[in-house]
Amino acid sequence: MPKARKTPGSIRIPPATLADLNAGTRESANLMEGLAIDFAALMAAAIPHIPSDTRARLTVGKPSITQRMRIAGEILLEHVGLGELDPFLVHASDTVRGWAAYVIGLAPGLSLAERLSLIRPLANDDHFGVREWAWLPLRPHIAGDIKRAVRILGLWVHEESTYLRRFAVEATRPRGVWTEHIAELKENPKLGLPVLNPLRADPERYVQDSVSNWLNDAAKSRPDWVRDLVDGWADGCEDPNTLRICRRAVRSIGAR
Repeated sequence: MPKARKTPGSIRIPPATLADLNAGTRESANLMEGLAIDFAALMAAAIPHIPSDTRARLTVGKPSITQRMRIAGEILLEHVGLGELDPFLVHASDTVRGWAAYVIGLAPGLSLAERLSLIRPLANDDHFGVREWAWLPLRPHIAGDIKRAVRILGLWVHEESTYLRRFAVEATRPRGVWTEHIAELKENPKLGLPVLNPLRADPERYVQDSVSNWLNDAAKSRPDWVRDLVDGWADGCEDPNTLRICRRAVRSIGAR
């Protein structure tokens, strides 16, 4: 009988769970499960017509998780294409849905507005991992036209969906995680105000944390601007949501 697989962080994944993950019949419950997935095996199960030598590209050079996601997106774009992507947007595997996000990011000839429109179902996905994969492949396009991105995403911050509001902030963070920085926002974070201002009293901690993390990013290059902004938000304010965002926003620089 096969033994449970031990992943980074000493979490043991039962063989039956790993088999289901690799077969694409269940979602990952946490990051460790997602990292343990055999991408080549999952791709063989999800897209059987892709040749084995093509799937082998997923393992050449021991790529990182983000590199593997990009490679999988490239393969899906080559062998499925953007026009046949719909079944993968709702696939049982969160990883496969993440591959679909990379197809949207990699597909040539799309405007930023078109990419954001296509990514909405994944940005609003119930799975935490898919929501992260949704913004990462769009990040270069957002960074390349940050003013347009903020204009479009400035509408998303008024959505009823917590996930869409959070996406608008996370996708435009000046520094972000696992991704390139946005130099324009590091130098001039004021450009992000159409996304930030409407959320300064958001009731959801998921959104609050993203807003404060955005400002914490900006504080690493423009601490005085961040202090001035949160002082203005906090002045005479009794809303606990706003005050929590303000406290977290200056955690790296301290409050005045």
